[in-house]
Amino acid sequence: MQNAGLVSLALNWRYLAFDVNPGNLRDAINGAKAMNFIGLNLTVPHKLLAVDMVDALDESALKWGAVNTIRFEGRDSTGAWQPMREFGEPSSEIRAHGFNTDADAIVQALQEDLGAQLAGARVLLLGAGGAGRTAALRLASEKVKELFLINRTPAKAEAIGREIQEHWPAIKVTLDYPTEPVDLVLNATSAGLREGDPLPFDLSRFSLERAASVYDMIYRPAETPLLKRAKAAGCRAANGLGMLLYQGAKALELWTGQKAPLQIMRSALERNVYGT
Repeated sequence: MQNAGLVSLALNWRYLAFDVNPGNLRDAINGAKAMNFIGLNLTVPHKLLAVDMVDALDESALKWGAVNTIRFEGRDSTGAWQPMREFGEPSSEIRAHGFNTDADAIVQALQEDLGAQLAGARVLLLGAGGAGRTAALRLASEKVKELFLINRTPAKAEAIGREIQEHWPAIKVTLDYPTEPVDLVLNATSAGLREGDPLPFDLSRFSLERAASVYDMIYRPAETPLLKRAKAAGCRAANGLGMLLYQGAKALELWTGQKAPLQIMRSALERNVYGT
């Protein structure tokens, strides 16, 4: 996806994957900085750890409490920080600037893939880990009417509930399954990644017949057991491919300063993930 975008923008850059142990994350960030990298993407479990490892935090990272994108910046002759793309020669002083492109990507995917109207919506959110927390806070900022939070470890859901109440006191947070219909079910757990995984919710407590839409952040496999059941129940349903695309496109724009070629990136992503 990113390499297809770079080719389309005629940039002589390369996007590479590195497997980094969490204990070595700080060294990896500093190493990339020393080697004059343009930027980095981070995935689980690095997003929360990186908050305390970058030199500066964008408002997006501060607001959502996670870093999934780093842009390396150099100090120019006036003392201002500029993206590394602006330097012909390596800058003598470089910093790591952390951003979060996940939160907005969630909302964009829900709106474009499901036609979701989030203001005033009633949402059942499954999972309170890093992705679940970001989703909960971003949905709250969109002024959903009520959030139902379900997590294996209740304490995590309780912590998110308190955080939402502190910043958006008008939003009702319920740490249980809804008894009335909901507008959206959002899966932020890993249940469905592996064949034979159980559904991410308790069938005895909730039925998808009471949901208008279902979004599963998982994109591989393309159709999880949750999405199969959602379609059988007549729900609008979508997987997490759109979220992956939109967060990546925003990261590319932060690095390049150019508009991301979305359709080219989407086609490359679909070929890589689904072989289509």
